[in-house]
Amino acid sequence: MNTIKPKVSILVPIYNVEKYLRECLDSLINQTLKDIEIICINDGSTDNSSRILQEYRFKDKRIKVINKDNSGYGASMNRGLEIATGEYVGIVEPDDFADLKMFNNLYNIGLKNNADIVKSDFYYYSTKENRARKAGKIAKNKCNKIFNIKNDNMILKIIPSIWSAIYKREFLEENDIKFLETPGASYQDTSFSFKTLSTAKRIVFTQKSYLYYRNDNENSSVKQKNKVYCICDEYAEITKYFNARPEIKAIANPVKLSTQFNAYKWNAARIDEQYRDEFINKFQTEFLEFSQNNEITQDFYKKVKPEELSMLLNDKQAFRAYIDNLSVKQQRIEKRQKQFSIRINSSRISIVLFGKQIMEIG
Repeated sequence: MNTIKPKVSILVPIYNVEKYLRECLDSLINQTLKDIEIICINDGSTDNSSRILQEYRFKDKRIKVINKDNSGYGASMNRGLEIATGEYVGIVEPDDFADLKMFNNLYNIGLKNNADIVKSDFYYYSTKENRARKAGKIAKNKCNKIFNIKNDNMILKIIPSIWSAIYKREFLEENDIKFLETPGASYQDTSFSFKTLSTAKRIVFTQKSYLYYRNDNENSSVKQKNKVYCICDEYAEITKYFNARPEIKAIANPVKLSTQFNAYKWNAARIDEQYRDEFINKFQTEFLEFSQNNEITQDFYKKVKPEELSMLLNDKQAFRAYIDNLSVKQQRIEKRQKQFSIRINSSRISIVLFGKQIMEIG
């Protein structure tokens, strides 16, 4: 009996993704790193996803299929983590796909640096245009070094993109890092990202992109009423995790709070107007508590305007008007960016004209 553990366990949480599933699985079974296991967790799919999984399971013995009743993304991911046996764990969403060298390259970086986490950049992929553009989320000065929150707590602000990384399995188990199990929820990569990045002692970044993140999947909308408070659930989980680990909270909490404030502000501006007053009430209640507990420090204001917090805490009516105006601005910006935009960051320059990308550097 072969007891050699795979180098990487790749978790694929699946629910009604027949349209994209074959492309995803093809990108995994053809990885240049052959010593992998592919754990597909079928969360009660009602389309042809189950049949496709059976087809691929017979095609490649490295594929394991776990069928379960529908209980949500977090429960599926935790089931996958329980089953995984690899040295490292990777995550690929079933409507995305991976460069064939992704797990070979990330594993070799992890092995070379004894890394708890290896995190790469990724591509935004448009199905309609069959075009990918580099996200540019990893700065050049973050590469070829060992990071943790003690030498740079701002790494917590990096976009979650948990599927553009691999994680040492023993590191996840030793630090009791799991997903929040909330049926039908969204943003469940938020708490997982904070837990991993705040706890890891050895994080390595690379500017290379490997994962193609499909950003025009018409089934991925999170604008329903039951999604309004999902982001709050994630930050409540982060708060709980930090409160149980005071030494981490002391370093990570200022970044967590500023990120939470801006996430709540963004959420308030994007949800339907009929839900805004109720959400702002919760927004105010939570940050009043943080303020009364003296958790709002000067570092918080590096990423939050003092007048915004003051308005939220002292004048909800004015804050509601501020959010309404912000919502209109966001919609205008999004519309304009689809026609014309110039985006420059530390790793990429992109120019879009009349909805078409005409130049990309980096």
